[in-house]
Amino acid sequence: MDASQPTVVRTIERADAATIEALAPIGTATVHEAIAKRGYLGAEITPIQQGVRIAGSAVTVLIHPGDNLMIHAAVEVCQPGDILVVATTAPSSNGIFGDLLATSLATRGVRGLVIDTGVRDTPDLREMGFAVWSRWVSCQGPVRAVPGSVNVPVSIGGVIIEPGDVITADDDGVVAVPRAEAATALSKAEDRLAEEAATRDRLAAGELGVDIYGLRQQLTDLGVVYVD
Repeated sequence: MDASQPTVVRTIERADAATIEALAPIGTATVHEAIAKRGYLGAEITPIQQGVRIAGSAVTVLIHPGDNLMIHAAVEVCQPGDILVVATTAPSSNGIFGDLLATSLATRGVRGLVIDTGVRDTPDLREMGFAVWSRWVSCQGPVRAVPGSVNVPVSIGGVIIEPGDVITADDDGVVAVPRAEAATALSKAEDRLAEEAATRDRLAAGELGVDIYGLRQQLTDLGVVYVD
């Protein structure tokens, strides 16, 4: 496929649905640790709502700055459980996505949006319950004029996202898990949750983190002196 040719890829591979469902409630912090601290899209991609945790398959969109033509083109290739992931070819702060596009996506069962530019109509988006993680909030609207591509590799925050990768998102941000690693990520995340639960019990019983994590010698090696 010619990378310079605007393209809409209709069919992508997705991870196992049960695996995606199980990753959703775990939380991005744990998933990020489970995949060796990879996949975080950065602190600039933030939720417009609070208290929402989702996971889904990435339908990716590459757009021209300030132009949402290809978001409209992407709607018809989305399936229930997907998350739309939009990247731009250059930085832009326009609010190119609002409640009308969200209504169209929600009708198709799309769980949310991750977008490396701006959104608008945020009160309406919150009221309708459509989850969004964006770089900006802006009332400056879009145009629909320049072609781009759907379901091609995109980059947000230095992370390459392939179509069908698993996106996890919550109040802490967004983490992308390569599709082929989804099952392994889930297993490692569940192990981490069990380990954290045991550590939490020890902390609640009065043990100190410096002892649980073996940090006393490290403090000494770093020259830390205790003074009474």
